[in-house]
Amino acid sequence: MLISNIIGGLGNQMFQYAAARALSLRLDKALKVDTSDFSEYKLHQGFELDRLFNVSVEIASVSDLKLILGWQKNRLMRRIFRRPQLKQFRHRNYVVEPYFNYWDGINQLKGNIYLEGYWQSEKYFMGFSDEIRANFTFKLPLSIKNNEISTHISQVNAVSLHVRRGDYANSPKTTATHGLCSLDYYRAAIDYVTAHVIQPHFFVFSDDIAWVKANLNIDSSVFFIDHNTNQESYNDMRLMSLCKHNIIANSSFSWWGAWLNQNTEKIVIAPKQWFSKPTDASDLIPAGWIRL
Repeated sequence: MLISNIIGGLGNQMFQYAAARALSLRLDKALKVDTSDFSEYKLHQGFELDRLFNVSVEIASVSDLKLILGWQKNRLMRRIFRRPQLKQFRHRNYVVEPYFNYWDGINQLKGNIYLEGYWQSEKYFMGFSDEIRANFTFKLPLSIKNNEISTHISQVNAVSLHVRRGDYANSPKTTATHGLCSLDYYRAAIDYVTAHVIQPHFFVFSDDIAWVKANLNIDSSVFFIDHNTNQESYNDMRLMSLCKHNIIANSSFSWWGAWLNQNTEKIVIAPKQWFSKPTDASDLIPAGWIRL
């Protein structure tokens, strides 16, 4: 059995599931997910994968956790033993992501496994892209308004542009870690797309559309999307994935919007600096995407 700890916003949940799903397929193991950390997690919309996508998710039981982790099964024990300095005392089945960049040690894992980490690299599910795309097929019907926008997107050279602010801008702790993409980044990305795409139409997604309108000038056709909120916020990712090209923020949410875009000639532009703090994120951006 393989159990994946799932926590965070939708983009993080997708990375955690995709890495575990690929590993379960590689090792021919049953996959379950541990969502117990959401009991104290107040950000975003909670666990969403089974509500939104074509995935069959089995929640790990207490007995499943005990089978794999023994007396280290509860959240307090895991919180203690996930610390790097206590690595040698972890249960042999308790696998914690050692660093942000791709860790090839995942390929040497065997036996029962409990995975904890963010696993933010396409390399973790390379070779299983078709299965992951099938799993991440949106299953809920589009609203009338989103259906109208999707039709518009299909008729033009649509370019999604995501500006992530929210907690990135309003929480000093989060800002110190993640930072914000600069206006210079977005201007350079818009210039690049304008130079390479005939008559681009920009579809702007943001949790602070008023700020974008006041600060970012776009000379091409532009449409602002701000109605998908709370339980419907995932539809922004869905609409991003329907665009022909993507300009993403330093956000796993728009990363997945771009990755799910099936245009074989897509241009995807990502920020060169993903975090404020020095972090090796070189494996985060897939080959072929452009970093500015």
